[in-house]
Amino acid sequence: MADWDLRKLQILRTLRERGTVTATAEALHMTPSAVSQQLTNLSRQLGVELLQAHGRRVRLTDAARLVLRHAEAVFEQLERADAELSAYVRGEAGEVRVGAFATAVPALVVPAVTALRAGSPGIEVRVREAEAQEAYELLAAGEVDLALSLAAQAPSAVDPRFTRVPLLADPLDVALPGGHPLARAEGLRLADLAAEPWIFGGSGPWSDITRGACEAAGFRPHQGHAAAGWPAILAMVEAGMGVALVPRMAAVPRDGVIMRELHADRPVRHVVAAVRRGAEQAAAVATVLEALRTAADERGA
Repeated sequence: MADWDLRKLQILRTLRERGTVTATAEALHMTPSAVSQQLTNLSRQLGVELLQAHGRRVRLTDAARLVLRHAEAVFEQLERADAELSAYVRGEAGEVRVGAFATAVPALVVPAVTALRAGSPGIEVRVREAEAQEAYELLAAGEVDLALSLAAQAPSAVDPRFTRVPLLADPLDVALPGGHPLARAEGLRLADLAAEPWIFGGSGPWSDITRGACEAAGFRPHQGHAAAGWPAILAMVEAGMGVALVPRMAAVPRDGVIMRELHADRPVRHVVAAVRRGAEQAAAVATVLEALRTAADERGA
């Protein structure tokens, strides 16, 4: 039987995810030469070539992909073993590290933590704010146990590394200056604002969401100003510099801004939680997930 070395398999798995030996070494806090040596040893142990030279880089062979396909089942089972052992040893006690994007922290994570302090005081939640895509990188690297992100930025639902849990469909409202002619119009639709200057980031998830929502409503938004932070965006709206789509979770009242719910073409963004596949059976992780579901249900009610 071949010598299956879990540590070396993890290195091969990380190389597949990161793409280069240098990036793999950085992710695993190793040197590139150590990564190369470990993979050479694994190739010798398994009796197959795992890497092929491709210009100045390397790429995985078909044999390496076969090895990793079976290794994923091993990693999942080990996550389950860790989860069951944790539940046996600590019961409902333990630490759960949560990575979450900025607006999810006050809207979902803080209410969940508050509820857990009352109902499950033995569980300690450590929160780390991270952009949507970064949250999954942290989860894959084992630096957080649970990631809150947007479905649009999440890996595929069939990604063998993660289990995804839908949490909330967060409506997108439109922010208008208080004196805008449509600020109090009945039955406001996104298409009614097609000629307005829009305020959103120059790139990234929110730019994609704004453009996608407007295009679904039949027009391409003219970007009057670019900003990424909600205080800056709402300040410009208040000054009459344009209009903006704002997720309801992120809305902060301002005297000079009217938040309007859209009707026929109301867009939403979908918020999801994710854990490494198999880890959802850990008692502490399952309890935190349930608290997040409850916070999302209460917010959506």
